[in-house]
Amino acid sequence: MGLMTDVLILGGTGWLSGHVARRWVDAGASVTCLARGARPAPAGTTLVAADRSAADAYDTVAGTDWDEVVDISSRAGHVASAVAALADRAEHWTYVSTVSVYAQDDVAGQDESAPLAEPARPGDEYDYSREKVSAEASVLSALRGRAAIVRPGLVVGPGDPTDRFGYWVSRFALAGDQDVLAPVSAAAVSVIDVDDLADLLFAVGRDGWSGISNAVGDGIPLADVLALARDVAGHTGDVVTASGDWLEAHDVGYWMGARSLPLWLPDAAIGHWTRSNTVYRDLGGRLRPLRETLERTLDDERARGLGRERASGLSRADEVELLAALAQR
Repeated sequence: MGLMTDVLILGGTGWLSGHVARRWVDAGASVTCLARGARPAPAGTTLVAADRSAADAYDTVAGTDWDEVVDISSRAGHVASAVAALADRAEHWTYVSTVSVYAQDDVAGQDESAPLAEPARPGDEYDYSREKVSAEASVLSALRGRAAIVRPGLVVGPGDPTDRFGYWVSRFALAGDQDVLAPVSAAAVSVIDVDDLADLLFAVGRDGWSGISNAVGDGIPLADVLALARDVAGHTGDVVTASGDWLEAHDVGYWMGARSLPLWLPDAAIGHWTRSNTVYRDLGGRLRPLRETLERTLDDERARGLGRERASGLSRADEVELLAALAQR
Protein backbone atom coordinates (compact mmCIF):
# COMPACT_ATOMS: atom_id res chain seq x y z
CA MET A 1 0.00 0.00 0.00
CA GLY A 2 2.93 2.31 0.51
CA LEU A 3 3.45 4.96 3.14
CA MET A 4 0.27 5.81 4.99
CA THR A 5 -0.42 9.49 5.42
CA ASP A 6 -4.10 10.23 6.01
CA VAL A 7 -5.86 8.07 8.59
CA LEU A 8 -9.42 8.50 9.85
CA ILE A 9 -10.39 6.89 13.13
CA LEU A 10 -14.15 6.78 13.62
CA GLY A 11 -13.86 7.16 17.36
CA GLY A 12 -10.30 7.53 18.56
CA THR A 13 -11.13 9.03 21.93
CA GLY A 14 -12.01 5.74 23.66
CA TRP A 15 -9.86 3.00 25.12
CA LEU A 16 -8.99 0.72 22.20
CA SER A 17 -9.52 3.28 19.43
CA GLY A 18 -7.26 5.68 21.30
CA HIS A 19 -4.49 3.09 21.32
CA VAL A 20 -4.92 2.61 17.56
CA ALA A 21 -4.86 6.36 16.92
CA ARG A 22 -1.62 6.68 18.87
CA ARG A 23 -0.02 3.86 16.84
CA TRP A 24 -0.68 5.83 13.65
CA VAL A 25 0.58 9.09 15.15
CA ASP A 26 3.78 7.35 16.23
CA ALA A 27 4.18 6.07 12.64
CA GLY A 28 4.08 9.62 11.34
CA ALA A 29 0.57 9.57 9.87
CA SER A 30 -1.84 12.50 9.82
CA VAL A 31 -4.63 11.20 12.05
CA THR A 32 -8.17 12.55 12.29
CA CYS A 33 -10.54 11.30 15.01
CA LEU A 34 -14.27 11.69 14.36
CA ALA A 35 -16.10 11.47 17.67
CA ARG A 36 -18.72 13.22 19.77
CA GLY A 37 -16.04 15.27 21.47
CA ALA A 38 -17.02 14.37 25.02
CA ARG A 39 -13.44 13.18 25.60
CA PRO A 40 -10.17 14.64 24.32
CA ALA A 41 -8.54 13.11 21.27
CA PRO A 42 -5.02 11.67 21.61
CA ALA A 43 -2.12 14.08 21.32
CA GLY A 44 -1.05 14.65 17.75
CA THR A 45 -4.48 13.95 16.23
CA THR A 46 -7.16 16.27 14.88
CA LEU A 47 -10.62 15.99 16.43
CA VAL A 48 -13.71 16.39 14.27
CA ALA A 49 -16.71 16.57 16.59
CA ALA A 50 -19.73 14.84 15.08
CA ASP A 51 -22.80 12.86 16.09
CA ARG A 52 -22.80 9.67 14.03
CA SER A 53 -26.58 9.53 14.22
CA ALA A 54 -26.85 12.83 12.34
CA ALA A 55 -27.34 13.03 8.58
CA ASP A 56 -24.35 15.37 8.23
CA ALA A 57 -22.02 13.36 10.47
CA TYR A 58 -19.39 12.78 7.77
CA ASP A 59 -19.68 16.01 5.79
CA THR A 60 -16.40 17.38 7.16
CA VAL A 61 -14.39 14.27 6.25
CA ALA A 62 -16.18 13.02 3.11
CA GLY A 63 -14.14 15.24 0.80
CA THR A 64 -10.80 13.69 1.78
CA ASP A 65 -9.11 10.64 0.28
CA TRP A 66 -8.23 8.40 3.22
CA ASP A 67 -5.43 5.86 3.15
CA GLU A 68 -6.98 4.08 6.11
CA VAL A 69 -10.31 4.23 7.92
CA VAL A 70 -10.75 2.45 11.25
CA ASP A 71 -14.18 1.88 12.78
CA ILE A 72 -15.05 0.18 16.06
CA SER A 73 -18.75 1.03 16.34
CA SER A 74 -21.28 -1.55 17.52
CA ARG A 75 -24.16 0.35 15.94
CA ALA A 76 -24.95 -1.15 12.55
CA GLY A 77 -26.64 2.02 11.37
CA HIS A 78 -23.58 4.10 12.20
CA VAL A 79 -21.32 1.72 10.28
CA ALA A 80 -23.66 1.58 7.28
CA SER A 81 -23.85 5.37 7.05
CA ALA A 82 -20.06 5.69 7.37
CA VAL A 83 -19.55 3.17 4.59
CA ALA A 84 -22.05 4.96 2.38
CA ALA A 85 -20.31 8.29 2.91
CA LEU A 86 -16.67 7.20 2.85
CA ALA A 87 -16.14 3.84 1.11
CA ASP A 88 -15.32 5.45 -2.24
CA ARG A 89 -12.73 7.69 -0.57
CA ALA A 90 -10.99 4.94 1.44
CA GLU A 91 -8.07 2.93 0.15
CA HIS A 92 -8.41 0.46 3.04
CA TRP A 93 -10.89 -0.04 5.89
CA THR A 94 -10.39 -1.83 9.19
CA TYR A 95 -13.51 -2.79 11.08
CA VAL A 96 -13.13 -3.96 14.67
CA SER A 97 -15.86 -6.53 15.23
CA THR A 98 -16.10 -9.23 17.93
CA VAL A 99 -16.13 -13.00 18.37
CA SER A 100 -19.67 -12.46 19.64
CA VAL A 101 -20.78 -12.50 15.98
CA TYR A 102 -20.70 -16.30 15.96
CA ALA A 103 -23.98 -18.16 16.19
CA GLN A 104 -22.68 -20.98 18.39
CA ASP A 105 -20.84 -20.78 21.69
CA ASP A 106 -21.00 -24.46 22.62
CA VAL A 107 -18.82 -25.85 19.80
CA ALA A 108 -15.07 -26.10 20.38
CA GLY A 109 -12.34 -24.91 18.06
CA GLN A 110 -14.26 -23.01 15.41
CA ASP A 111 -12.45 -20.63 13.06
CA GLU A 112 -13.51 -17.55 11.08
CA SER A 113 -15.72 -19.63 8.76
CA ALA A 114 -18.12 -20.61 11.57
CA PRO A 115 -21.78 -19.60 11.15
CA LEU A 116 -22.73 -16.10 12.23
CA ALA A 117 -25.73 -14.89 14.16
CA GLU A 118 -28.62 -13.35 12.28
CA PRO A 119 -27.84 -9.75 11.28
CA ALA A 120 -29.70 -6.94 12.96
CA ARG A 121 -32.42 -5.24 10.98
CA PRO A 122 -33.64 -1.65 11.27
CA GLY A 123 -36.14 -1.36 14.08
CA ASP A 124 -34.93 -4.45 15.95
CA GLU A 125 -34.24 -4.21 19.65
CA TYR A 126 -30.52 -3.62 20.16
CA ASP A 127 -28.47 -6.82 20.25
CA TYR A 128 -24.68 -6.41 20.35
CA SER A 129 -23.78 -9.54 18.40
CA ARG A 130 -26.40 -9.03 15.70
CA GLU A 131 -25.43 -5.37 15.29
CA LYS A 132 -21.82 -6.38 14.73
CA VAL A 133 -22.87 -9.01 12.16
CA SER A 134 -24.84 -6.40 10.23
CA ALA A 135 -21.97 -3.91 10.47
CA GLU A 136 -19.51 -6.46 9.08
CA ALA A 137 -21.84 -7.07 6.14
CA SER A 138 -21.96 -3.34 5.34
CA VAL A 139 -18.17 -3.10 5.28
CA LEU A 140 -17.64 -6.25 3.23
CA SER A 141 -20.30 -5.43 0.66
CA ALA A 142 -18.78 -2.03 -0.12
CA LEU A 143 -15.08 -2.70 0.44
CA ARG A 144 -14.49 -6.34 -0.43
CA GLY A 145 -10.81 -6.70 -1.22
CA ARG A 146 -10.03 -3.49 0.69
CA ALA A 147 -11.22 -4.37 4.19
CA ALA A 148 -9.90 -6.14 7.27
CA ILE A 149 -12.48 -7.51 9.69
CA VAL A 150 -10.87 -8.19 13.06
CA ARG A 151 -12.89 -10.06 15.68
CA PRO A 152 -11.38 -9.64 19.15
CA GLY A 153 -12.27 -11.75 22.12
CA LEU A 154 -11.98 -10.34 25.64
CA VAL A 155 -9.72 -7.29 25.43
CA VAL A 156 -7.82 -6.65 28.66
CA GLY A 157 -5.11 -4.53 30.18
CA PRO A 158 -4.53 -1.10 31.72
CA GLY A 159 -7.42 1.32 31.34
CA ASP A 160 -10.09 -1.32 30.70
CA PRO A 161 -13.41 0.48 31.26
CA THR A 162 -15.38 -2.76 31.75
CA ASP A 163 -13.52 -3.70 34.97
CA ARG A 164 -13.79 -7.41 34.15
CA PHE A 165 -10.24 -8.71 33.88
CA GLY A 166 -8.81 -6.33 36.47
CA TYR A 167 -11.25 -7.48 39.13
CA TRP A 168 -9.29 -10.53 40.24
CA VAL A 169 -5.79 -9.14 40.55
CA SER A 170 -7.27 -6.04 42.17
CA ARG A 171 -9.39 -8.03 44.61
CA PHE A 172 -6.52 -10.29 45.64
CA ALA A 173 -4.39 -7.20 46.30
CA LEU A 174 -7.19 -5.51 48.24
CA ALA A 175 -7.91 -8.60 50.35
CA GLY A 176 -4.28 -9.07 51.36
CA ASP A 177 -4.34 -11.76 54.04
CA GLN A 178 -8.14 -12.06 54.04
CA ASP A 179 -10.31 -14.55 52.14
CA VAL A 180 -11.44 -14.11 48.53
CA LEU A 181 -14.53 -15.74 46.99
CA ALA A 182 -14.13 -17.63 43.70
CA PRO A 183 -16.35 -19.94 41.66
CA VAL A 184 -15.90 -23.68 41.23
CA SER A 185 -15.49 -23.79 37.47
CA ALA A 186 -14.21 -26.05 34.73
CA ALA A 187 -14.33 -23.12 32.29
CA ALA A 188 -11.36 -21.38 30.74
CA VAL A 189 -10.60 -17.80 29.74
CA SER A 190 -9.24 -16.40 26.49
CA VAL A 191 -7.92 -12.83 26.56
CA ILE A 192 -5.96 -10.45 24.36
CA ASP A 193 -3.90 -7.55 25.70
CA VAL A 194 -5.12 -4.18 24.41
CA ASP A 195 -1.61 -3.29 23.24
CA ASP A 196 -1.24 -6.53 21.29
CA LEU A 197 -4.59 -5.93 19.62
CA ALA A 198 -3.74 -2.30 18.79
CA ASP A 199 -0.49 -3.46 17.20
CA LEU A 200 -2.40 -5.91 15.00
CA LEU A 201 -5.00 -3.31 13.98
CA PHE A 202 -2.23 -0.93 13.01
CA ALA A 203 -0.39 -3.63 11.06
CA VAL A 204 -3.35 -4.76 8.94
CA GLY A 205 -4.02 -1.14 7.98
CA ARG A 206 -0.39 -0.39 7.23
CA ASP A 207 -0.09 -3.51 5.09
CA GLY A 208 -3.50 -3.19 3.44
CA TRP A 209 -4.42 -6.72 4.50
CA SER A 210 -7.85 -7.89 3.40
CA GLY A 211 -9.63 -10.72 5.19
CA ILE A 212 -11.20 -11.81 8.46
CA SER A 213 -9.28 -12.67 11.59
CA ASN A 214 -10.19 -13.58 15.13
CA ALA A 215 -7.99 -11.78 17.64
CA VAL A 216 -8.04 -14.09 20.64
CA GLY A 217 -5.64 -15.64 23.07
CA ASP A 218 -5.23 -19.28 23.95
CA GLY A 219 -7.72 -20.70 26.42
CA ILE A 220 -6.40 -20.85 29.99
CA PRO A 221 -8.39 -22.54 32.77
CA LEU A 222 -10.04 -19.93 34.98
CA ALA A 223 -8.50 -21.57 38.04
CA ASP A 224 -5.03 -21.05 36.55
CA VAL A 225 -5.79 -17.41 35.74
CA LEU A 226 -6.90 -16.81 39.32
CA ALA A 227 -3.84 -18.58 40.72
CA LEU A 228 -1.56 -16.37 38.64
CA ALA A 229 -3.48 -13.22 39.57
CA ARG A 230 -3.19 -14.19 43.24
CA ASP A 231 0.56 -14.67 42.89
CA VAL A 232 1.02 -11.33 41.11
CA ALA A 233 -1.02 -9.58 43.82
CA GLY A 234 0.82 -11.26 46.70
CA HIS A 235 -2.40 -12.53 48.27
CA THR A 236 -1.83 -14.66 51.38
CA GLY A 237 -5.41 -15.30 52.47
CA ASP A 238 -7.51 -18.28 51.45
CA VAL A 239 -9.46 -18.67 48.23
CA VAL A 240 -12.92 -19.88 49.23
CA THR A 241 -14.87 -21.50 46.40
CA ALA A 242 -18.59 -21.84 45.86
CA SER A 243 -20.54 -23.85 43.31
CA GLY A 244 -22.31 -22.20 40.43
CA ASP A 245 -25.67 -23.23 41.84
CA TRP A 246 -24.90 -21.63 45.20
CA LEU A 247 -23.64 -18.43 43.60
CA GLU A 248 -26.65 -18.12 41.32
CA ALA A 249 -28.97 -18.76 44.27
CA HIS A 250 -27.28 -15.81 45.97
CA ASP A 251 -27.70 -13.54 42.93
CA VAL A 252 -24.11 -13.64 41.79
CA GLY A 253 -23.88 -13.37 38.01
CA TYR A 254 -21.57 -14.66 35.33
CA TRP A 255 -18.95 -12.80 33.29
CA MET A 256 -19.47 -9.09 33.97
CA GLY A 257 -21.64 -6.39 35.49
CA ALA A 258 -22.69 -5.51 39.00
CA ARG A 259 -22.67 -8.30 41.59
CA SER A 260 -20.85 -10.71 39.29
CA LEU A 261 -17.73 -12.82 39.43
CA PRO A 262 -16.03 -11.56 36.26
CA LEU A 263 -14.62 -13.97 33.64
CA TRP A 264 -16.67 -16.85 35.07
CA LEU A 265 -18.66 -18.62 32.37
CA PRO A 266 -20.95 -21.65 32.23
CA ASP A 267 -18.90 -24.77 31.60
CA ALA A 268 -20.89 -25.44 28.41
CA ALA A 269 -19.73 -22.22 26.74
CA ILE A 270 -16.62 -23.96 25.42
CA GLY A 271 -16.65 -22.08 22.13
CA HIS A 272 -15.92 -18.89 24.00
CA TRP A 273 -12.39 -19.90 24.95
CA THR A 274 -11.41 -22.23 22.11
CA ARG A 275 -11.83 -20.08 19.02
CA SER A 276 -9.01 -20.42 16.52
CA ASN A 277 -6.27 -17.79 16.53
CA THR A 278 -4.30 -19.29 13.63
CA VAL A 279 -4.97 -16.38 11.27
CA TYR A 280 -4.03 -13.89 13.99
CA ARG A 281 -0.74 -15.66 14.59
CA ASP A 282 -0.06 -15.93 10.86
CA LEU A 283 -0.47 -12.15 10.63
CA GLY A 284 2.27 -11.78 13.23
CA GLY A 285 -0.11 -11.06 16.09
CA ARG A 286 1.51 -11.16 19.53
CA LEU A 287 0.13 -12.84 22.62
CA ARG A 288 2.21 -11.59 25.51
CA PRO A 289 2.57 -13.65 28.69
CA LEU A 290 -0.49 -13.42 30.94
CA ARG A 291 1.70 -12.53 33.92
CA GLU A 292 2.92 -9.42 32.12
CA THR A 293 -0.64 -8.30 31.41
CA LEU A 294 -1.66 -8.97 35.01
CA GLU A 295 1.28 -6.95 36.33
CA ARG A 296 0.45 -4.02 34.07
CA THR A 297 -3.20 -4.28 35.05
CA LEU A 298 -2.42 -4.32 38.78
CA ASP A 299 -0.34 -1.15 38.44
CA ASP A 300 -3.32 0.50 36.75
CA GLU A 301 -5.78 -0.83 39.33
CA ARG A 302 -3.67 0.53 42.18
CA ALA A 303 -3.56 3.93 40.47
CA ARG A 304 -7.35 3.94 40.04
CA GLY A 305 -7.99 2.64 43.57
CA LEU A 306 -8.36 -0.98 44.64
CA GLY A 307 -11.49 -0.28 46.66
CA ARG A 308 -13.23 1.93 44.09
CA GLU A 309 -16.74 1.28 42.85
CA ARG A 310 -16.46 -1.01 39.83
CA ALA A 311 -18.47 -1.58 36.68
CA SER A 312 -18.03 -5.34 37.14
CA GLY A 313 -17.59 -7.59 40.14
CA LEU A 314 -18.64 -7.83 43.76
CA SER A 315 -18.10 -4.97 46.14
CA ARG A 316 -15.79 -6.04 48.95
CA ALA A 317 -18.68 -5.62 51.39
CA ASP A 318 -20.92 -7.96 49.38
CA GLU A 319 -18.10 -10.46 49.06
CA VAL A 320 -17.51 -10.51 52.82
CA GLU A 321 -21.22 -11.05 53.34
CA LEU A 322 -21.25 -13.97 50.92
CA LEU A 323 -18.18 -15.50 52.54
CA ALA A 324 -19.93 -15.34 55.90
CA ALA A 325 -23.00 -17.08 54.42
CA LEU A 326 -20.78 -19.81 53.02
CA ALA A 327 -19.11 -20.33 56.39
CA GLN A 328 -22.52 -20.84 58.05
CA ARG A 329 -23.61 -23.66 55.76
